[in-house]
Formats: sequence, C-alpha cells, structure tokens
Amino acid sequence: MTLNGWIQILVYCGILLLLVKPLGSYIYRVFSGDRTLLSPVLAPIERGLYRLAGTGEKEEQHWAVYATGMLLFNLAGFLVLYVLQRLQGALPYNPAGMTPVEPGLAFNTAVSFVTNTNWQNYGGESTMSYLVQMAGLTVQNFVSAATGIAIAIALIRGFARASGKSIGNFWVDLTRCTLHVLLPLCIVLTLVYVWLGIPQTLGPYVDATTLEGAKQTIALGPVASQVAIKMLGTNGGGFFNANAAHPFENPNAISNLIQMLSIFAIGAALTNVFGRMVGSERQGWAILASMGVLFLVGVAVCYWAEAAGNPLVHALGIDGGNMEGKETRFGIAMSALFAVITTAASCGAVNAMHDSFTALGGMIPLINMQLGEVIVGGVGAGFYGILMFVVVAVFVAGLMVGRTPEYLGKKIEAKEVKMAMLAILCLPLAMLIFTAIAVVLPSAVASIANSGPHGFTEVLYAYTSAAANNGSAFGGLTGNTPWYNITMAIGMLMGRFLVIIPALAIAGSLAAKKTVPASAGTFPTDGSLFVGLLVGVISIVGGLTFFPSLAVGPIVEHLAMIHGQTF
Repeated sequence: MTLNGWIQILVYCGILLLLVKPLGSYIYRVFSGDRTLLSPVLAPIERGLYRLAGTGEKEEQHWAVYATGMLLFNLAGFLVLYVLQRLQGALPYNPAGMTPVEPGLAFNTAVSFVTNTNWQNYGGESTMSYLVQMAGLTVQNFVSAATGIAIAIALIRGFARASGKSIGNFWVDLTRCTLHVLLPLCIVLTLVYVWLGIPQTLGPYVDATTLEGAKQTIALGPVASQVAIKMLGTNGGGFFNANAAHPFENPNAISNLIQMLSIFAIGAALTNVFGRMVGSERQGWAILASMGVLFLVGVAVCYWAEAAGNPLVHALGIDGGNMEGKETRFGIAMSALFAVITTAASCGAVNAMHDSFTALGGMIPLINMQLGEVIVGGVGAGFYGILMFVVVAVFVAGLMVGRTPEYLGKKIEAKEVKMAMLAILCLPLAMLIFTAIAVVLPSAVASIANSGPHGFTEVLYAYTSAAANNGSAFGGLTGNTPWYNITMAIGMLMGRFLVIIPALAIAGSLAAKKTVPASAGTFPTDGSLFVGLLVGVISIVGGLTFFPSLAVGPIVEHLAMIHGQTF
C-alpha cells in the first residue's frame, strides 16, 4: 500500500460525502412533490404520463396494491425484453447482423436486467444489437433502478407516517424517479462521457488493419448513454464484454472516478432523504456512518491484500503487488477500490478481473454481496436492505434492556421482525442451496474452469452475485448453460422480490401505527452506540450465515498459497 493510493481513496470518500446533502435534498423535494429547478419543463410531461396511466399524484395505495403494481410492471418489462431478444435478427438497428438470442440465455438476461442484476452470460458486442441494447437493456437499467428507489421511499414513508393506510403510489414514484432524478443526471453524464472519449453512435462496427497486417473489427455503438445509467442506477451490465475495463467504457482516471462516484451517489444520498422524511437528519447520518465503517474496512483489507501480492509469485523472486487482471491505467489502489464499491453496491461493473485477485482480496467482494449489499447498496435496494437490519438491531437492543423495541417512535413488534428476517434469510437460501447442488451435479461441475477451493469460489461467487442482484462475475465459470441460466435466474428473482415484498409489508404495518413519544428508556438511534450495534448485527448475522462457505474457498486458498501450494 502507498500514501498515493490512500490519498486517492480519501479524495473519493470526501467528494462522495460532499454530494450526499445536495443530492439528498433534491431527491427529497422530488418525492415530496415540491417545485424544483426542472419542474417548469418536466411537470407537464409528468402530468401527461399520469393521465396516460389512469392515475394521479394525489392517489395513494395500500402496500399490497403498491406491491401488485410493482410486480405487474416488472412482469411486463420481462416479457418485452425477452421478445426483443428473440426477434433481434428481424429488427432494425442491427448493423453487425446479430442473430436471435437463444431461449435459455434470453430468459436469463431478461430476468437479470429486470431485477437490476445485469449478470451477463454473453459478450455484449458479439450478442446484442443496438436496438436491444437501447430499447431493451437500457430501458430496464432506468426502470429497474427507479423501482428500487421507489421501494426505498415507500419504506421510509412507513417510518415517517402515523395511523395511515397507504405508503404512496408506485406509478407516481416510478415516474418521478425516472423523469426528475435518473434521466437529467444521465443526460449530463452521457455528455461528459462523450467528451472523455466514450463512443455514442449508431454507425456500424469499424474494420481496421493492424501493424501486422491482420484485420480487426472494432465494436462501436451507443455506449456512453448506457454507461451513464449502468453506473448511476447500479446496474453494471457492460456494453462490451470487458465492462469498465474496456477503454471505450472507461478510458481514463477521470472517467473511472466519475463512474465510482456515480455508483454510490444516489444510494448514499438516500440516507439524507431518510433523515429529512423522518424529521431528523442525524438518523440518516447514523445509517451512513454504519455503511461507511463496513466500507472502509473492506477497502483496507482488499487494498492491503492486492498490494501485498501473491506469495507464490514472490517465491520466484518477483516482488510487488498483484497486477494480474488489472488495467495499468488504474493501478492496484483504484482497482481494489472499484471492486469494493461495485460489490458494496449492487452494481457489478468491473474495471479489473476479480478472478485474478488474491484469495483475501477476492473474499471482500464476496463478503460485500453476502451481507446483502447494504453498504450503500443498489439504488434504493441497499437502503431498504439495511433498514431490515435496523429492525433486527433495535429488536436486539430491546431484548437487552427488557422493553418493547422502538425505532423513530414506532413499536417494532413480532410481525416486523419476522418480515425482516424473511428478507435477510432469503439471500443465503438462494446462494448456498444452488451452490451446494452445482458443486456435485456433473453437468454443472463441467462448467468450472479451476479445481479445489478456487473452483468452489467461482460457483459460490456466481450464485452470490445472482441472489444479491449484483451481476459481477468471478470469472472462470461457463455460465451460458441450461443449468446456470435457469438456476441463476431463479436466484435473481428470489434475491429481488423476496426482499421487496417483506419490505413493503413492513412499510404498510409501520405506516398504520401511532407514533410513541420518546421516553427515558428509549434507545437513541442517532449516535455512535447505535452505529456500533448496527455494524455488529450486520457482521454477526452475515458471519454466522456465510462463514462456513467462505472458509472452504478464499481462506483455504490463501493458507495454501502461503505454504506454497496452488490449485
């Protein structure tokens, strides 16, 4: 590790903190229906969309109706994206002549983008036409991100309201998020990316002749617009197979910094939105502090492991950090930071190959996802995910002092705790059961490129990435097979909707409760003690759930490398 590397990491953290309050204030005003700078332009469009949808901004919904609307909307998005892929060969804007996507892969991809996972069992530049990239994948990048933010806002309303029967309107929340938050920011980001050298064209691929006289086809396309929303919406699906390691998606250090900031910007700002909506910004800062502690610990371990390098390489007399699988234009510090950011959020974009990380360096992205990606997390998804842990944390605090748990004046009772635990435990259910089957099923084992603990980690990482709705790949696993296409799609659906439904149920339950005034026995949830408790609960629950599986993979591999063994 170097001082230069840590300065870069701290500069990133400082800029991110400076964005939290202004962006949080803007998002709060958008969902409160207040006038913003863009209202004169966007408000008429917003009202027109409500008329087309047969709803209105004053119309409220019960949590079950809100959930039904969300599920139907996502079902429609899945069907449209699946059909677009299957008809790709007969549709326009296909200059490279892409053929229809195979049914199993089309199913996996449609589920992946609808659930904000963006796992890719294909190479984008060799599989998807411009039309599918724009009208299919990019559209889902917007609306899947907007869905996550809408759910987070609905859950916050549950804490903020008292004696209410509704938690908002899904169609209004979805429209406002897409129109007022995601679209304006992405337009600005797209223009910046084009300025930095990222392509944005509908022209055909370009043929070039190399210095050796060989022919090379250079893939192009509407890249900048997809990169903007893939990062801001924590989607992560790359236009190119190499994702953010490709120079056309991430050409230099400036674009790399902007993309890392984009991944965390909205997720971090939602903590400020939470504080504003419940009437105490300190509550939001406490949650952000908990996220920050876990994030910085992960960055420190990952950066240290990659900077320390591989003991097996050192034994050959070659000193230095681990540069395998990393871009020299980013280096070890920014590669490690990007890896932690993209897995702490549900982004999945990569600027280095995680399969080439050291054993302990690769363990941190795995842990981030197995904790449910609550360290900032996906836009909206991370926030309603960490609120599930908040419910458990205040329940534990209530047990310790022998009184009914309270949070923000709401009694946390058996129903809320059960729903929170259902949301938390559905992730290890999907991750571990499918992994256990895959490592003994012959057809699934045949897809593993490496033997021993590393091969096991490849499978575990894949199902963890799917259920956590992350989408990053450890590499070395042939995922485009019937088994992995279907089972990983099931894992994505479980990780998305078996968390959302309990979260909305909690929102409805809390919104209907009366607010209880704070008393001398009320546990304060805006200070360092609560931050420590929340970090402890997240760490303990995650550790008890996943440590046995981790010990088989990265930790065993690390110990083996120390003793000069390889797999």
